[in-house]
Amino acid sequence: MYKKLFFLSVLITGFFNSQTTRTNIISEAVYYDGYAALVSQPVPTGLIRLTNARYARKMTDAELDGFKAKIAMRVTIGALCDNYDRLGSVFLAMVPKNQPTYTVDDANVKRIEVARYITPFMNKNVSPLEVPYTYNLSNLYNVFHDATLRNTYDMYMELDVFGVPYAAQTEIAGCSGRNDVFKGTLTFFSTNASATPTSYNNLTPILNYSKLNNYNSTDVPGQTVRITTFNLPNAITDAQFFVISTPHGANAGGEEYVRRDNFTYIDDVQMLTYKPGGTSCEPFRVYNTQGNGIYGTTPSSTADWTAWNNWCPGDAVPIRSFIMTSMTAGTHTLKHTIPAAVFNQQQGDVFLSIYMQSKNSANMDVKDIKSVDVSIYPNPTSDFVNIKSKIDVASMTLFSMDGRKLTENFKENKINISSYNTGVYILNIVLKDGTTFKHKIIKK
Repeated sequence: MYKKLFFLSVLITGFFNSQTTRTNIISEAVYYDGYAALVSQPVPTGLIRLTNARYARKMTDAELDGFKAKIAMRVTIGALCDNYDRLGSVFLAMVPKNQPTYTVDDANVKRIEVARYITPFMNKNVSPLEVPYTYNLSNLYNVFHDATLRNTYDMYMELDVFGVPYAAQTEIAGCSGRNDVFKGTLTFFSTNASATPTSYNNLTPILNYSKLNNYNSTDVPGQTVRITTFNLPNAITDAQFFVISTPHGANAGGEEYVRRDNFTYIDDVQMLTYKPGGTSCEPFRVYNTQGNGIYGTTPSSTADWTAWNNWCPGDAVPIRSFIMTSMTAGTHTLKHTIPAAVFNQQQGDVFLSIYMQSKNSANMDVKDIKSVDVSIYPNPTSDFVNIKSKIDVASMTLFSMDGRKLTENFKENKINISSYNTGVYILNIVLKDGTTFKHKIIKK
């Protein structure tokens, strides 16, 4: 039960030495009802209350200069009057230099989600009263030190934890009439011990906490595909992409409870394949002090947990990554697809964040980032493949796996493959805004 506590202790203490720098960004800030109007409670000194669920704090030049090459970040969430599992995130916000303040929807702010976590079911009257989450963010070392970025932006860290007090007001002693939901602390640790400084100095948000489903955007069930295009002003090498995603939907058969394969492509090359979850949630039982429908009264086997869980209440969400060794200047396409996603009863979402880090001597001003969701259905199929998108289809071209063009359609949002043999084909889709991508089609 206490293995997770031991692991976190080893990570923080073993990762560093006496030369470790500790930087406290946010200390026990109180968060309030995320659905309510902005509260008038005093804002902790040095912080900006962006919403009831998010605080921001500008990092000083001395703090940025003090970061060493190996960086760990620790989030600590304390129990108040929300006793359910909620989503929380940490964002790096790059605000135009010397802008005195900003809002959560300021279009001039370049924001990147760098970490995500799930709160446990916590009763504020039962110990432990807080849960820690630890992340390796050494990839941000050169970002914090880059002179070009720092001359252009002030760097803020944002700690977000959404909560509501309604259930706790009736279920938790001492919560009647209260609207405070959690406490949040954000701390960095850094050291040069056994560290190699990274040279990734540029950050580009591709998707930022974006909701992906197959009912709001495409109106039909089918393969869930998010297409994002972006334009690179210059060629780059060793571009590193970071992916954070969690499926949600607590209804019967919801996406929280069914593990599904995720695939990420760059320019139609498959770069990442993963299935969320698949780990035991027993190490987090100690933090789940409020009775709930996830943890029973006795421990479950690893096989039981891994059969269904996409994430654990009280755990940090994995940060996945991949590297493109070279990317040319011009337009590129990122495709993220969850082919088996159902979104039963038209409920639930996958929250998806992707950012790119690159090595450049000048600030990388990536242009024209735009996204569209596309449903490609049914797949597998015995006859027609239909395409549904808010952007009309310009053309569809069917190829065999060896690259032979078989048929194309410029008039309809569907293509007939009934005359072809059983097998796998490649469908090249061009939308009327110029977005182009390929998708595998299975002929039954």
